[in-house]
Amino acid sequence: MAPSDRRTRPLHQLAVEALVVTTANDQQLMGLLPEQQRICYLCRDIKSVAEVSALLSIPLGVARILVSDLEEAGMVAIHEPGGRDHHGHQPDVSLMERVLGGLRKL
Repeated sequence: MAPSDRRTRPLHQLAVEALVVTTANDQQLMGLLPEQQRICYLCRDIKSVAEVSALLSIPLGVARILVSDLEEAGMVAIHEPGGRDHHGHQPDVSLMERVLGGLRKL
């Protein structure tokens, strides 16, 4: 992917209900863009891509790109619908239920 494409398309096609959780510590976040830092702080508690977009008041497409970039940098883990993340790991079912409850409250 050309560098200019990276700003208009995420590396992975993320579903709006994909779950995002921060894997980085505070020290690792220092070199990130302010928007990326906000996403990482917000996603200490698992959030969907749609929640990230809504809670930070950024367009969904922008949220997808930023989250995808953060995953590539190893700062977040993404769990796609269907039960597995991009690395083949399966998320906790109780966690998925809590996220679903949070989405219903939006």
